Amino acid sequence: LYVVGTPIGNLSDISFRAIEILKKVSLIFCEDTRQTKKLLQKYQFKNHLISFNKNNFFKKIPTIINDLQNKKSIALVSDAGMPSISDPGEELIKEIRKIGLKVICIPGPSAVLTAIVSSGFPSSNFIFEGFLPKKKKEREEILSEISQNKKTTILFESPYRIKNLLYDLKEYCGGAREIFICRELTKKFEENVGSCIDDIIDIFENRVIQGEFTILIKGIPKKMTNDYPEAEIKYELQELVKAGLSLSSASKYLAKKKNISKRFVYNLY
Repeated sequence: LYVVGTPIGNLSDISFRAIEILKKVSLIFCEDTRQTKKLLQKYQFKNHLISFNKNNFFKKIPTIINDLQNKKSIALVSDAGMPSISDPGEELIKEIRKIGLKVICIPGPSAVLTAIVSSGFPSSNFIFEGFLPKKKKEREEILSEISQNKKTTILFESPYRIKNLLYDLKEYCGGAREIFICRELTKKFEENVGSCIDDIIDIFENRVIQGEFTILIKGIPKKMTNDYPEAEIKYELQELVKAGLSLSSASKYLAKKKNISKRFVYNLY
């Protein structure tokens, strides 16, 4: 099995090696045959394309394993970037490794690395979360972790849910938290914007949004946690509530005063 990285937007970003592999394998399993066909048309070759995506991967894995055992060579590609990153290719590779068949990765473009290099954020260490869960409890747990991460956090989001994500990030991380937004990476209308969450919300608030997003949330500086120990914040919060402020108002006041998340302050009570 050849796991082949494909362009994340600009079709010219594919490697010579990737093209040679795609030409020579017996079959290509791809997320969407229509998208992969565009790549083959650009480089003027044909091959047999079969869909392999989140809707059918469970049924297709035995077929792929059988083909490999019958000495066929297979390439696995996603619509964009590296297969298995937020993609069911991960399950296929795991099963193939279990039975001792050979997997070779042909590296290619990555939205994660492209975005973090473009951002100027600390890049030696970072946390990749992909698409956040839709279930409320799971989503809140990860957002809470992001609010306290000292490393850069990287997310993916669709144009249909980006505004909701920005509102969630504001609630958990505070409007002053620095983020970097990449839209349509490597494509004609690529857009990269770095600012605080409040500013980014203002930019996208009234726009009709198109294109996939990669979002980077800068980690909390270590000095922030040293400047404002939790015990100190908790004490101030309790005193404000005793003085007659509602918990919500007291949390909002301290969050603004110390430039931290209201949710973080609220949860200390």
